[in-house]
Amino acid sequence: MASLEGKVAIVTGGGRGLGHGFARRLADLGAKVAVFDIDLQSWREFEGEAQLMTAASTVEEIEQAGGEAIGIEVDVSDPDAVKAAVERVADAWGRIDVLVANAGGGSGSLEDTRASELKPEELQVITARNLYATIYTCTAVAPIMKRQGSGKIITVGSLAAIILSGIGGHAHYAAAKAGIIQYTRYLAQDLGPHGITANCIAPGVTATGRIAKTLLGGDLKTNPMLEAIALRRFGTVEDCANVIEFLATPLSDYVTGVLIPVDGGMRTG
Repeated sequence: MASLEGKVAIVTGGGRGLGHGFARRLADLGAKVAVFDIDLQSWREFEGEAQLMTAASTVEEIEQAGGEAIGIEVDVSDPDAVKAAVERVADAWGRIDVLVANAGGGSGSLEDTRASELKPEELQVITARNLYATIYTCTAVAPIMKRQGSGKIITVGSLAAIILSGIGGHAHYAAAKAGIIQYTRYLAQDLGPHGITANCIAPGVTATGRIAKTLLGGDLKTNPMLEAIALRRFGTVEDCANVIEFLATPLSDYVTGVLIPVDGGMRTG
């Protein structure tokens, strides 16, 4: 029997990139998967993402592989909308066992997002997209898991919350991701007595289709950033999905409140 057979999972930001890989992995492990995304075909924005797709959506890919999935287009930075989406999953499948709060993302160049020059509107958008969206999703799922007396919550931070950019750029994104990390630690303390774990992963430079184009310029083999990574390669979606599998399955039943960097040994100083 697959390790998540009979379980129900939600993956936010599951239309492409890391979320797409996480949803596929949980489905392969036997879970019924609800894919949340503001656009279930968001992969269309990047050629590198489109090349990975074998169907029109993550949901269709899971179904073609013999799994069970539903897709819900929802803005998880809207607390009422995400609560309604979570309730729809619980009504359909009767429970929620795993949440991967993956939705997020940054914006702007390093030069335009320095800590001392952040524009209020950019700060609000990125904080809502990352920190608020994570909190709203967790608080929507928590009552259901409490009633069950079990559950696994996995949030997605970033190595950007741990290391420095050098010029103080992307400060809004780094601060939001740092907030997610600390929020997850508090969540673990709150939910532990209810049999629920809460852990966070911090991906390093992961060559999703979006990152390969926007940050790495398509250069995955000679990019100077590789010198800072002990393993001398950029991360893959599968690298992160391996850790998600650990945190979503019984292998991690006695692990909670931790941050796991998935960064290939990237220097932090």
